[in-house]
Amino acid sequence: MSWKNSENHYGLVSIKLHWLMVVLMIFVFASIEGRVFFEKGTDMRDLFKTIHFMLGLLVFTPVCIRLYLRCLQVTPKITPPLSNMQAWAAKTAHLVLYVFMIAMPIFGWFVLSAKGKVIPFFGLELPALIAYDKPLGKVLEGWHKEIGSWGYYLIAFHAVAALMHHYIQKDDTLKRMLPLRKKR
Repeated sequence: MSWKNSENHYGLVSIKLHWLMVVLMIFVFASIEGRVFFEKGTDMRDLFKTIHFMLGLLVFTPVCIRLYLRCLQVTPKITPPLSNMQAWAAKTAHLVLYVFMIAMPIFGWFVLSAKGKVIPFFGLELPALIAYDKPLGKVLEGWHKEIGSWGYYLIAFHAVAALMHHYIQKDDTLKRMLPLRKKR
């Protein structure tokens, strides 16, 4: 399998980045949801929040690489082709996903900055993006949480659409993003 996309299939780099993003997003959401099992102010709750912050910021790197590669490489064709409406919906959904995956880490960084918190990143402490402003931090945090909750629906829509293409429409939308199996 080639590392670059072809006319019919995503390349190894695109596939690995896609599935890395899936795993990262699962852990980002699981870490913030998992914190509720621990009392406020406990080390475990703080650890879950710190993991959420670090993984959330980590999402930014592979999504930017994917977007860069998407601009450089061909997007594999779907066989049989989508209707114009489905093609428009797919492009719109992907655009919204990319905006979400780029904006949310930056938005979270703004939240921590405004609240005067340390911005941890795997042993590093990132600089604040804006000055300390606790009231603004609370507002930004509320928006971050709300938009994050929309992310569940967005990601579920993406997954359900891929499964519908595979099982109902029986096109190769999903297969293009799966690693090719070696023929025996």
